[in-house]
Amino acid sequence: MKFKALRIHLEPELIRSIEVIDETYLPDNDVLIEVHYSSLNYKDALSASGNKGVSKNYPHTPGIDAAGVVIESKSLKWKAGDRVIVTGYDLGMNTFGGFSEYICVPSEWIVKCPDQLDLRDAMCYGTAGFTAALSVEQIVNNVSPDAGEILVTGATGGVGSVAIAILAKLGYKVVGASGKPQYEGFLKGIGAERMILRDEIDDHSGKPLLRPNWAGVIDTVGGNILATALKSTQYQGHVTCCGNVANHEFTTSVYPFILKGITLHGIDSVMCDAVKREEIWGLIADKWYIEGFSNAVLEIGFDEVIDQINLILSGKHLGRTIVNPRK
Repeated sequence: MKFKALRIHLEPELIRSIEVIDETYLPDNDVLIEVHYSSLNYKDALSASGNKGVSKNYPHTPGIDAAGVVIESKSLKWKAGDRVIVTGYDLGMNTFGGFSEYICVPSEWIVKCPDQLDLRDAMCYGTAGFTAALSVEQIVNNVSPDAGEILVTGATGGVGSVAIAILAKLGYKVVGASGKPQYEGFLKGIGAERMILRDEIDDHSGKPLLRPNWAGVIDTVGGNILATALKSTQYQGHVTCCGNVANHEFTTSVYPFILKGITLHGIDSVMCDAVKREEIWGLIADKWYIEGFSNAVLEIGFDEVIDQINLILSGKHLGRTIVNPRK
């Protein structure tokens, strides 16, 4: 069996190329899947750049997302013809990833694609949408829509944009924060009440507490912006954290927690258990499904992946991009 895959080589220099390979490149796992769609994430861009904090072994095929159809299975849980989603775990990190026409993965990494969700839609959400939904779940469980505004940082990114769209659908007043003022129309178009610039939520005053602006926060960037969010959230508010694009470290005091009762929720979409995965994908396919969202998603073929990776690395990528390996 011959098929196409994006391969990243580091020797003698960084080379990204679409290659025709065969099944000997695939790991010996339980389930062979024909990939119909994948999606592009920040972690994929890092892996495709030789970042050994993400992918240790090269040559390598990135792609932390895949949706497709089971071709062969050694597992009793999955059979040929099943429509499935694979996100997280080690896919595309140190295991051959979704930027390929085929993948071979352990059976426990797989989630059934909900009947009402097509495979393209599933990848319009992908890891970014799944992470956004995990974050939204914490807001929905703890903050009512009439409690005040919800701040979403990194608003033009994959996680941020999906979080805004879901929250708006559920009746929340959402403020999107971004360093890209030219995308204000985009943010309002997906449901944000208003946009603020990143500098407005990046406090360097040294004050332990700030004016309480937010009923809740979905932070996707980390660093000092997360610290500022904690200091400026209302009494007994809730803040979620799922990313570190700004910085993996942040400095704050105990005051937001002991004087304002703020709760900080860490969001892990990589090793999330199968039961929770099925629950969240069920919500995405049903009550949290965003009508028309897939129309705003850019679909590309393998020949455009490298250009889009460069946009991500330069901070110029917008929203969600899915990869059709046969386009």
